[in-house]
Amino acid sequence: MTSYAIVQASGKQFWVEENKFYDFDKLPLDKGDKFNINQILLVNQQDSVSVGTPYLDSEFSVEATVLRHLSGPKVRVYKMRPKKKTRKTFGSRRSLTRVLINSIYKKADSSVSCFM
Repeated sequence: MTSYAIVQASGKQFWVEENKFYDFDKLPLDKGDKFNINQILLVNQQDSVSVGTPYLDSEFSVEATVLRHLSGPKVRVYKMRPKKKTRKTFGSRRSLTRVLINSIYKKADSSVSCFM
């Protein structure tokens, strides 16, 4: 079973898996930049599930790479007022950033103390 995480990015929640790409709203990053996603809601790794309240406090990390910036599908809106001969067509395309999830890993515990 592959490990997955549920993260919050761009105001939405995404179910992300390693070595897959996802489209987020446009991020102010350049192509090839690596970044970490901080808002992690749930992580499932090797039959152990960790659930945050609401987030996992810097226990896990999701590393991602920006692949490219692109435009989403065109959305058309058509408005017509009957019997008035008034018609308007609007269209828009969202700016998106395609992101590749490199790894989902548990951070090393820095709270471990050594007794001598």
